[in-house]
Amino acid sequence: MAKINQNNKIWLRKFFSKIYRWLIPGIGIKRWLLVILIGTTFIALGLTFFALGIYRDTSIVWLRDILLTISLSTFPRWLRMVIFGGIGIAILFYGILGLNRSVLRPFLKPGQPLFDTLSNYRFLQKGPRIVALGGGTGLSSILRGLKKYTHNLTAIVTVADDGGSSGELRKNLGILPPGDIRHCLTALADDEEMLSHVFQYRFGERAGVNGHSLGNLFISALADITGSFEEAVAESGRVLAVKGQVLPATLHDVKLVAEIALKDEGREVKVVGESSIPKIDGRIERVWLEPGNPLPFPPSVQAILNADLIIIGPGSLYTSVIPNLLVPGLADAIRSTRALKFYVCNVANQEGETLGYSWSDHIQAIEKHIEGLHFDIIICNLDPNIKMPAGVEAVRPDHKLEEQYSVYFASIADADNAWRHDSLKLAEVITDLFHERTGPLLNDLTLH
Repeated sequence: MAKINQNNKIWLRKFFSKIYRWLIPGIGIKRWLLVILIGTTFIALGLTFFALGIYRDTSIVWLRDILLTISLSTFPRWLRMVIFGGIGIAILFYGILGLNRSVLRPFLKPGQPLFDTLSNYRFLQKGPRIVALGGGTGLSSILRGLKKYTHNLTAIVTVADDGGSSGELRKNLGILPPGDIRHCLTALADDEEMLSHVFQYRFGERAGVNGHSLGNLFISALADITGSFEEAVAESGRVLAVKGQVLPATLHDVKLVAEIALKDEGREVKVVGESSIPKIDGRIERVWLEPGNPLPFPPSVQAILNADLIIIGPGSLYTSVIPNLLVPGLADAIRSTRALKFYVCNVANQEGETLGYSWSDHIQAIEKHIEGLHFDIIICNLDPNIKMPAGVEAVRPDHKLEEQYSVYFASIADADNAWRHDSLKLAEVITDLFHERTGPLLNDLTLH
């Protein structure tokens, strides 16, 4: 019994210490609690005067005199209840609003009203579950636009990158390449200003860190500290307050291999390494992963199976998009899920990979590598007013695609960088098409 009493005392002490912390001076809570208490008291008085007539029945003279004074006894009971209740509700509402402002002030963006912040957050929390697969700047661009419509975003990133800073870290430290993952994390960051710019900062060659980006070094350090690459990515996401999650396609150390038909030579060569493939002057016949059949990262498979919408592309067709689909478990999950499947075709062709390609050529390349994959909608850029800069080739229009697929044409190219998508335009098109297929479009007046 003594032990039980001691445990109860400890529990009560912890309970009251938690409550007391909210009353510490300087956090701006006590004043609003007092206002709420006053408002509640007025409401209680109104109900008391109306329901009980307590000022007539009490035998305590001084209390009766006070209640008679403040009870507006010359007024009907219903009017007294309305007056006291109305005043109480107004004070209570003002106190609750002030308390919310005080609690949420550290999280409010400058110039954004409290209502907009709350409604925006709730709207985005209830947004569709979207999974985007790819790599490079294409995937980060689409994520940057989609986070304006939902926080339920998952980016699945290829880990076959072996060039630049990622390739060096992969070779020297034995970790998965962090570069594309870093791009996606910064794209999904709550605030893409200073912190994200720091995360993307790349040191010069004279800094003694071989031109690595700070984000790559940060993820590499966390991987060493936590002993897990996936945990390092998750912790990096918490630092940047990302809206969604970024997952690797697989945790296996895979290499991308291509069979390329050389121009004017009539023979084919095998090229190993994602960064080496675009450098060969020829046509890519097929690509595959070595070692073959790598196990997918289980959370990536789960995200696909739980998704409402799967987006494949944009991005480098053979070195960013297809490598994700070459992980057997991911391809099987995409085929089996009931989610809608959109393919976003590139705006421009890429030298060393897709020069001369049409819309149909992109789809045929995917179908050649992954059997049984069908897209519900293919989104293509079609804007005669957008002019490509010298040396950049637009993807060739090919309306044969409409014979097999539902194709949606839209002006989604970036006006300043015509070879890339405009992330906001593309995200708007995707969300509109998704809601047209699944139900009425939600009210987006709260989106900014």
